Amino acid sequence: MGDSGEGARQAAPSGRKDARRNRETLLDAAATVFVTSGVDAPVRDIAAKAGVGLGTIYRHFPTRADLIIGVYRHQVDACADAGPALLATGSPYTALGQWINLFVDFLVTKHGLAAVLQADNADFEALHAYFLDRLLPVCTELLEAAAVTGEIRPDIDAYQLMRGVGNLCIGAESDTRYDARRMAELLVAGLRRSHH
Repeated sequence: MGDSGEGARQAAPSGRKDARRNRETLLDAAATVFVTSGVDAPVRDIAAKAGVGLGTIYRHFPTRADLIIGVYRHQVDACADAGPALLATGSPYTALGQWINLFVDFLVTKHGLAAVLQADNADFEALHAYFLDRLLPVCTELLEAAAVTGEIRPDIDAYQLMRGVGNLCIGAESDTRYDARRMAELLVAGLRRSHH
């Protein structure tokens, strides 16, 4: 993802890093506000949560749609980046389970974003493609690593698994008695190779 304009100013590397960090802080704040108050929450609430002025938000994201798309992409990136980091910490099967938990959290909290974006099909389709391009390889890598160690069966397709987890998440935000994460954990437990 480019620096959208920062490079043109020939900013010092630390300046670029600060700008990127500020943008990430802003996107994290927007995501939190969207989850608690919906995507129609006042921009001033997001600015207050991020500790920035309204002008800063509008400079980065001129329209609400730009902000929503930015939040969605930021959350996809965070989920994608978590896969290799989790894989480096120990058992591939444990990493897979932890990543699926993050994926569930993303799916449950992004449904409001997805509903808004469906109004503009071109943007939504581009984001869906981005979602698959970023997350499918990560899930594939986790599955392959767990299969190589013999922790799971080798015949599990990443797209099928992600689709199954997605289906388990439908309706989670409208039913407080339903625990999508628990259902996904049961699905991941079912991937384990039985040792007779």
